Amino acid sequence: MTTPLRVASVGVHVLDTHVIGIESIPERNDGQLVETIRMSPAGTAGGTAVVLARLGASVRSLGAIGADAAGDTLVALLGREGVDTSGLVRVADQQTSASVIPVRPTGERPAWHCIGANGALTPDLLGGLDAAALWDLDGALPDVLHLGGPEFLGGPVAGDLLAAARSRGVTTSVDVLAPGDPDLLAWVVDALPHTDHLLPNDEQVRGFTGCADLADGARALLAAGAGCVAVTQGAKGALVVTADAPDRPVEVSALDLGDRLVDTTGCGDAFSAGYLRGIGLGRTPAEAARLGCVVAAQVAQGLGTDAGEYSLESVLALA
Repeated sequence: MTTPLRVASVGVHVLDTHVIGIESIPERNDGQLVETIRMSPAGTAGGTAVVLARLGASVRSLGAIGADAAGDTLVALLGREGVDTSGLVRVADQQTSASVIPVRPTGERPAWHCIGANGALTPDLLGGLDAAALWDLDGALPDVLHLGGPEFLGGPVAGDLLAAARSRGVTTSVDVLAPGDPDLLAWVVDALPHTDHLLPNDEQVRGFTGCADLADGARALLAAGAGCVAVTQGAKGALVVTADAPDRPVEVSALDLGDRLVDTTGCGDAFSAGYLRGIGLGRTPAEAARLGCVVAAQVAQGLGTDAGEYSLESVLALA
């Protein structure tokens, strides 16, 4: 029997609206028929929470959403996947963070995004760093605290949150939402010494560090304090560099989907979920990254982070 994994997924929660079949923006007041319009839960905390729940983890979402219809919808979609939403705090004067993602026939997917209530998130809003409401999950501490979007808290505050988790024996992981930039790295760098697993994408690593070579960039993030850096590379898969073997980066291949590829929205969140599930199963970081790539491939065959039908057993069989 597979050991359950308890995860507190803290940070960015977003309601995505996907529009498939966009060829152009209609002029003036004209309209255009499209193939599909679909809503899904998303964000570096919310999207990861959904996929972890699909993989059999016990997951509690913690974050800020608006007291609006979009928040009602987001809570309902998360709850339908089995995510405990009792840690989502309603902020009366903010709208729920939301994105509209028009997907072109080429697969390109520009987006309109409203930060909304995510910008109001603070540990105090969630009850503070030491509150049982933040840490207890099914009457016990979580095995993992996943922080999606440390930039919304800032490095010192995010570092305090992660340090509080680690002092209780909780494994910590971080996924940054914003594009890579040296100034952004300076903003969140205080969180890295308290981060067991950093899960950026390749563009973020290069932007943070200025390194053209991805392994060099990952090593620079290790030098800043992260324990392991697992970098997603889109269709190439992932690159894993660990503090105990920084000179031996491991390339992990992605699944080749061919014409089964539908939409890559949420694949980074799905990778994070698969990776963390693998770590919870005692896999090495490279083995966990392989599971992350397999899970991301399931999501890429549908629309949104909650796309696809899969289980832990089915993805383990592919990994």
